[in-house]
Amino acid sequence: MAKSPEQEHPTKAFGWAAKDTSGVLFPFKFSRRATGEKDVRFKVLYCGICHSDLHSLKNEWGFSTYPLVPGHEIVGIVTEVGSKVEKFKVGDKVGVGCMVGACHFCDDCDNDLENYCPKMIFTYGATYHDGTTTYGGYSDVMVSEERYVVRFPDNLPLDAGAPLLCAGITVYSPMQHFGFTKPGMHIGVVGLGGLGHVAVKFAKAFGVKVTVISTSPNKLEEAIDHLGADSFLVSRDPDQIQAALGTMDGIIDTVSAVHPLLPLIGLLKSQGKLVMVGAPDRPLELPVFPLLMGRKIVAGSCIGGMKETQEMIDFAGKHNITAEVEVISMDYVNTAMERLEKNDVRYRFVIDIGNTLKAA
Repeated sequence: MAKSPEQEHPTKAFGWAAKDTSGVLFPFKFSRRATGEKDVRFKVLYCGICHSDLHSLKNEWGFSTYPLVPGHEIVGIVTEVGSKVEKFKVGDKVGVGCMVGACHFCDDCDNDLENYCPKMIFTYGATYHDGTTTYGGYSDVMVSEERYVVRFPDNLPLDAGAPLLCAGITVYSPMQHFGFTKPGMHIGVVGLGGLGHVAVKFAKAFGVKVTVISTSPNKLEEAIDHLGADSFLVSRDPDQIQAALGTMDGIIDTVSAVHPLLPLIGLLKSQGKLVMVGAPDRPLELPVFPLLMGRKIVAGSCIGGMKETQEMIDFAGKHNITAEVEVISMDYVNTAMERLEKNDVRYRFVIDIGNTLKAA
């Protein structure tokens, strides 16, 4: 007979979980494994709310299991390390992002691309090596293998830095891989939400020209005056699109809703690259002829490996890059999910776990 979540492991834990596809979160008692020889245990202080948490809570992608404790933008302070841990000590500021395991034998793992390992283990809602369910960061304590723990620079605030563990690496990795970091390049960022606003900040730190592409004309002032974008394009305005045809070296598309790709492909110079990092729940229409006529590429990218995630956090610390966050209490989380569904957040909710998660 299977053990209850509270009895699976020796260490008691407490968080909030959804019990079914309603996605409503409730206080939840469960357990964490003992600290293994290569494990890092930390007290969770903050956890960001990612749009994928909302999708997972409601099983919109079809692979959620319940009870589900979400959260993969998890930061806190180390309280215990295993005997073979080399990189961390008690008191360190650390974080865990979207994954907590992989096979460590395949080509992807050998090349520091654990995120593309066929056996990659998500931080929550997945089955760990020992056969138990993984639970995320809407909880008081986290245990992770050292390889999947990121050190936070002292100057990077934990609350505003937490979303970088998902949103940050999701845009940083394709910018690096596809060469969008050369000063003087012109890069477009589609969508000014949790991913998009961070993409603008990284792009400016790389020294490239950035154009925000949005359906919302009212985001112009925010994009240019607050986030530092160089220009702004309303994607529904044919005149603006026409005037910008063939001007961009690359585009990072962060939009998760179904939307037309043809106008974006048209904005690219010859040999330009359109990189998708949003995850629409239905297929998009891909016109091939415009790709042929400019040797253009449409690509995808999903988070990044652990080595690159650490590089991203270090880069963020050096350039003072943080997410724009609204810090909330744990008991506000269901309201926050309702607001997130309406895109009513600038630009990331972060739960103050350390001060507001109260055990039942």
